[in-house]
Amino acid sequence: MAAKKKPVKKKASSRSTRKAAAGKRGGGADVPSLFRLNVEVGNLDEAARFYGTLFGLQGRVQAGSRCYFDCGPVTLQVLDVSSSGQPHTAAKALYFTVRDLDAVFARARALSCLSKEEIHGEPGGEISVRPWGERSFYAEDPWQNPLCFVEAGTVYPG
Repeated sequence: MAAKKKPVKKKASSRSTRKAAAGKRGGGADVPSLFRLNVEVGNLDEAARFYGTLFGLQGRVQAGSRCYFDCGPVTLQVLDVSSSGQPHTAAKALYFTVRDLDAVFARARALSCLSKEEIHGEPGGEISVRPWGERSFYAEDPWQNPLCFVEAGTVYPG
């Protein structure tokens, strides 16, 4: 007698998983969920190497001079704007939560990209606990896009 085959469960796509998670966070309400952030750079190959090294991840090069990095539920889209001649100058810090802040800090230091700015009277390029409770440090990519890395579990929810 042949054994009955169990039905195979299909793995949920990341989009449907994100949609379900967003619904849970909002208690069923249609709450917007951030899924992509854009960073404008002057050289896609160099940017893909930089972010790949900093994050410890492999990016996915896309058509249109773009490279995607999966950063939890959010995708970082690195966009080469060198052909337009004018990168956007009003970039704001991109915030990332990480489990091992010290490891990311070490990679940022090796890339010489730690921020030289002061944040609330303290060097932004050093790991510190901010007045709002986040343990974090600030960095800057080669195109002056400010980045902030926050230790998971210390994120200020607002």
